[in-house]
Amino acid sequence: MTRQHRNGLLIYLVFDFLTAMLAWTLFFLYRKVSMENNAFDWALLMDPNFYLGIILIPFGWLFLYAIFDSYQDIYRISRMATFFKTILISFLGVIAIFFALLLDDWIYGYQAHYHSVITLFFLHFFLTILARMTILTIASNQLKRGEVGFNTLIIGGNANAVGLFEEINSSKKSLGYRFLGFIDTNGNSTNELAGHLTKLGKIDDITKVVRERDVEEVILAIETSEHNRLKEILNKLAEFDLVIKIIPDMYDIMLGSVKMSHIYGAILIEIYPGVMTTWQRFIKRTMDITASFLGLLVLSPLLMYIMLRVRNSSPGPIFYSQERIGRNGNPFTIYKFRSMYVNAEDQGPQLSQDNDNRCTAWGAIMRKWRLDELPQFWNVIKGDMSLVGPRPERQYYIDLITEQAPHYKQLLRVRPGITSWGQVKYGYASNVEEMVQRLRYDILYVENFSLLLDIKIMLYTVLTLIQGRGK
Repeated sequence: MTRQHRNGLLIYLVFDFLTAMLAWTLFFLYRKVSMENNAFDWALLMDPNFYLGIILIPFGWLFLYAIFDSYQDIYRISRMATFFKTILISFLGVIAIFFALLLDDWIYGYQAHYHSVITLFFLHFFLTILARMTILTIASNQLKRGEVGFNTLIIGGNANAVGLFEEINSSKKSLGYRFLGFIDTNGNSTNELAGHLTKLGKIDDITKVVRERDVEEVILAIETSEHNRLKEILNKLAEFDLVIKIIPDMYDIMLGSVKMSHIYGAILIEIYPGVMTTWQRFIKRTMDITASFLGLLVLSPLLMYIMLRVRNSSPGPIFYSQERIGRNGNPFTIYKFRSMYVNAEDQGPQLSQDNDNRCTAWGAIMRKWRLDELPQFWNVIKGDMSLVGPRPERQYYIDLITEQAPHYKQLLRVRPGITSWGQVKYGYASNVEEMVQRLRYDILYVENFSLLLDIKIMLYTVLTLIQGRGK
């Protein structure tokens, strides 16, 4: 996100805060004058409750909007969607304020409760939507005039790419694309787009180009004959936080896959809009932190016992740490209780086997019940991991897996987990081939994420532990 985009988002957020303050100020005066029969006087605002509310309540509104609306680049926000979301969230927020702050107020009859809710709702909604629509309209006009744009890369260089480029460029209003160049997808391509844009490389160069050129959007404009390379392209883009769009075929349109965001411009399908919505990410993260804190607290006697047993099992440290690859390919340090003898990997990286002679006697017991994974609650609290998600791997094994299954990189779109669907359905993998077989379950998890699925996986994990089938 460029500085101009960040400034626009900051202005949007500040005005949400200011309008919430103004709405609460007007509502406070309304209550004092209309319901308590006071003469209008600005001195009414000297009430300590007013100062407490005018600070806390706007922050509460920002928190609510961040969860259910999400603060994103204002140049990508739909005004129509924002209008309806603001109505819904304003209603939910006012109801929350009513039960938290207003219900116990001394008033003249219950009708005053209805008046309070309706008045606060209309004040907050009207002021907020007025500010939001003004800011978003200004942003939309900047986008249409070409004053703001997104660094865009076209992948493909023949008829489809040329047709798309010409259609976008012929639009009377800018669509926000700042084309950097294109990637050739076929060595035999005639590269017709080269007459309009600079060729930046071939498919193998995608990762380098995206990093070096600060690409924000990618448009896949490949030919039908090149569709066999689509999976390869998507795998290379999976590690980046990009908006990816593709020219749809007619059957995509007939199946309803194409959603119109505006009534002019090229027809494109947006893919990778995000595995989870903002409110789902918030709930999942809240569940992760809460469960991890409770887990460490409730299991603290067991953790102390395990630490003593590890200390007495063989010479060496109690905890074992190792670098793993997490979300978006970022490395992190994972923690476990040591279950093997020191220097168990002197001969290089090795996967654990059944009856592995590198494990101590106590280590084998821990692995059976997955007790060695308990320190990873700390990884969850730190934000490196989640309770549920694909198991994190070392870069060494990721390289081996991607040689056979390049789509492994799709797993890097989410936080890795202490337990996973692949681990529940398949168990630990003892070699790369088994890791590839387990991969399909984790890919299904990423593509079908839901909070209910997370809960089911956690319940199955508990059942697995009770039955002692950890390994």
